[in-house]
Amino acid sequence: MADGEKTDGAKGPADIRRILALLPHRYPMLLVDRVVSMVPDTSIHAVKAVTMNEPFFQGHFPGRPIMPGVLIVEALAQAGGVLAIESLSLAGTGKLVYFMGIDGVKFRKPVEPGCLLDLHVTILQAKRNICKFEGRAMLGDSLATECQFTAMIADPPSD
Repeated sequence: MADGEKTDGAKGPADIRRILALLPHRYPMLLVDRVVSMVPDTSIHAVKAVTMNEPFFQGHFPGRPIMPGVLIVEALAQAGGVLAIESLSLAGTGKLVYFMGIDGVKFRKPVEPGCLLDLHVTILQAKRNICKFEGRAMLGDSLATECQFTAMIADPPSD
């Protein structure tokens, strides 16, 4: 059994080093800090620790900092990217996960500094290099954001 692998196919926690090996994103655009659990080909639970040091809080909004909704959706997409790359054993291949579409986005609760944003992403459908996901960003037991999104796995653009 591989390190971090559980007998039911679930994988245990992944730290920031593993996330950096799976995603090309770097500061300030890396929005996944830790993977709590993952079931390849099925789902992932990741976490984004939201701090006042995030650069977007300087202007969104002064005196009432709130994480922009588009970045919450991006965090869900990055968690989906980790799930897709791990599920397809593509780590180290240079393949990228590109957003193709976002559907049914609902923002239910503001995300503020000091929050732990739990990112729950499930694969709804996977065909060749296209995946459809469902994502829920949670603040404890409260739903902050929900959406469905589609992504394509492809080679990076050539120079």
